Amino acid sequence: MNPYPPDMLPEEEEPAVQPPVTSPRSRHQSAPPPRRSSGGGGWMGKLTLLVSLLALIVSSVTLFLILRPEEKPEEPPDLSEEEPVTFRFGDRELTPLEGMPLNPYDKAGFSVDGKGRVTYEKDGRRARTGVDVSTYQKEIDWQAVAGDGIDFAMLRLGYRGYTEGGLFMDQTFEANLHGALDAGLDVGVYFFSQAITPQEAEEEADYVLSAIEGYDITCPIAFDWEPITPGSSARTDSLSNSTLVQCAGAFCARIKEAGYQPAVYFNQSLGYLRYDLRELTEYNLWLAEYDTRPDFYYHFDIWQYTHTGRVDGIQGDVDLDLDLR
Repeated sequence: MNPYPPDMLPEEEEPAVQPPVTSPRSRHQSAPPPRRSSGGGGWMGKLTLLVSLLALIVSSVTLFLILRPEEKPEEPPDLSEEEPVTFRFGDRELTPLEGMPLNPYDKAGFSVDGKGRVTYEKDGRRARTGVDVSTYQKEIDWQAVAGDGIDFAMLRLGYRGYTEGGLFMDQTFEANLHGALDAGLDVGVYFFSQAITPQEAEEEADYVLSAIEGYDITCPIAFDWEPITPGSSARTDSLSNSTLVQCAGAFCARIKEAGYQPAVYFNQSLGYLRYDLRELTEYNLWLAEYDTRPDFYYHFDIWQYTHTGRVDGIQGDVDLDLDLR
């Protein structure tokens, strides 16, 4: 391949002078001089080539823009295909109850004081500390209890038998009621239910209202239904979740009609797996979860945070509560 462009060829060298060939014509005619290339012709060639290259580039770009596939705009993600929100309870993965208010408490607001008791403070307001007691605490010195930083007491008023279903008064209720009121504590009560129908739950509520008539009950009156140990042949063994919710609602409605504050007591298992708490949000919810910070997913009003608390005037362990309302 010729390494020089057409307009850049070196000038031809003149041939060496050779003796003229003797011929009839050569003697009388001289050869014309060799033609030399002109500089102007080379620059015109360059310009022509440059214009051709530019035209080729423009044509190529235009052809590319015409023939390239049209880009589709990026579609927004399909939110309907996102994984649903879930939370864990033990080894279970649960889907939240739609419409049920969630736990509103700031975990940073919980702390443990010098007595080993949990406290909660938020925006300058401090939760009140209480105890809940029954005949298992035996005789109580309520003046000593009040002097040990306790603000309120929840007293077991009575219970329904889990075999034959009779209604019974807690043996220490009257003594505890008078002692707590005399010590200046705010008092509420709870009833250990084994109702299997809403009608039985209303009967339990009427039993409670009759026992507290004439007393200054300022804290909630709670429905406390709990499953009995498996194998004990309890009358509530086959109770359905829907019937349980109806029983709790019937008890609380009767208490509310009488002008008191109703409540439903439950642990996490009952709250997640048995109760539909959406049916009970108009009442106080009393949660039992033993920890220094509550992890329960939904809203609650009163928190029983330990069953091994220690309080002056009470022998042995006692349940401790925070009123977070």
